[in-house]
Amino acid sequence: MHATPITGAQIRAGRALLRWTAQKLADASSLGVATIRRADAYDDVPQITSANAAAIRRALETGGVEFISEHGRGVGVRLARHRLLQGVQFDHVSDGNEG
Repeated sequence: MHATPITGAQIRAGRALLRWTAQKLADASSLGVATIRRADAYDDVPQITSANAAAIRRALETGGVEFISEHGRGVGVRLARHRLLQGVQFDHVSDGNEG
């Protein structure tokens, strides 16, 4: 069992790294899309059951997301090295200067 609960911000960031929709995470975690959206709505620890949080965490970890604990710097996520080596492709990254 993981000591540090995941946050809604980590769930959103993990989905973004994998380019997963809420529906994709719902399918991967065997949860309803409403549960995923409810968890996404929080920046801190979402008000969902611990079983649902564990299912979301497992699905994201299986997809290649690693959860980073606080250690005084704040929680976060990153893409696991094995996923980076598989050549995860990004379609487009905006620099914010597009018109």
